[in-house]
Amino acid sequence: MLRKITTNFNSIFCFILTILLSTNIKAAWDDLNMTEGVTGISKEIFDLHMLIYWICVVIGLIVFSIMFYSMFAYTKKKNPNPSTFHEDTKLELAWTVVPFLILVFMAIPASNTLTKIYDDVEGDINIQVVGYQWKWQYKYLEDDINFFSNLATDWDEINNKIPKGEFYLQEVDEMVVIPVGKKVRFLITANDVIHSWWMPDFAIKQDAIPGFINTAWTVVDKPGIFRGKCTELCGKNHGFMPVVVKVVPQEEYDAWVQDKREEAFKMAELTEKNWTLEELNQRGEDVYLKNCVACHQVNGQGIPGIFAALAGSDIALNNRAKHIEILMEGVQGAAMQSFANQLSEVDMAAVITYTRQAWGNAENGDGEIVVPKDIVEYKKPKG
Repeated sequence: MLRKITTNFNSIFCFILTILLSTNIKAAWDDLNMTEGVTGISKEIFDLHMLIYWICVVIGLIVFSIMFYSMFAYTKKKNPNPSTFHEDTKLELAWTVVPFLILVFMAIPASNTLTKIYDDVEGDINIQVVGYQWKWQYKYLEDDINFFSNLATDWDEINNKIPKGEFYLQEVDEMVVIPVGKKVRFLITANDVIHSWWMPDFAIKQDAIPGFINTAWTVVDKPGIFRGKCTELCGKNHGFMPVVVKVVPQEEYDAWVQDKREEAFKMAELTEKNWTLEELNQRGEDVYLKNCVACHQVNGQGIPGIFAALAGSDIALNNRAKHIEILMEGVQGAAMQSFANQLSEVDMAAVITYTRQAWGNAENGDGEIVVPKDIVEYKKPKG
């Protein structure tokens, strides 16, 4: 009989163990558990997390075991005459000293890891990250590279007109590019409201606060594309500002830096080009869909009571100078921010021209266009 019971118990135990170790259960556990990440510090944080987790599991098992044992071993039926006692000095010392020692045991590795996390010594590459509603700006401080990263998901996907892609709301027009094996320091701030720059594979999550700079760092030892997002509710399109970082070999990174420098040089040359209306409209539409559509909508009608309509707007119809001023300076006390540091002279001129031509504005207004030279002229010191 004893052998039969033992055999059955072993079979049940093996069955439960098989289920727990199965691929599906492991996958579900990985989805629920903290991300291990791909960097040395992220793996150290994960190991610390698991250490604390298992300490808590053991404490829970001990406490609940004692509690359930007491509930069944000391029932009224078994102990009709309850014991009476006042206090036990040894017991009180034990339940004070033991938790204290456990906390000290957990605090030592936690403190060591936190010290590494907040080591914000200058990196091999230093990138300033600025949060905007609703995009990120990246400035490579050593290489004089500056660009905005906008959501690249098609608006037809967002509006459920076409099926959603694999990286729905997690794709951008400009990735952050960093080299393998180099220390990269991020200096994180914001231009308007509080955002939060989160890259789980790097174990980085830092608030981006206007007027304040938080720092974070990483060293990634393998190439790949890693995705994060803004994790601070920052307004209407909070969910539309993903973070995408591409890690590449040093040679590829050097080539990318050179390409960005040449791109900036070509952009400066474009301000001297004689642009046609068709070219400005085509470029302006792309700029509008990246930067303006969230507030003013695809049809230029805006959101009544919140964001002004551009279709039929008196400024877009008849006041070219004011139109330039608003894009360059923003509107104080309103949601309209300045785009002077967000758009190049070419893109600024293109998007103004597009909004003056689209939605019937050209037919109902003066139809005047804006060229890059107009923006260059506006930026010149007055007086």
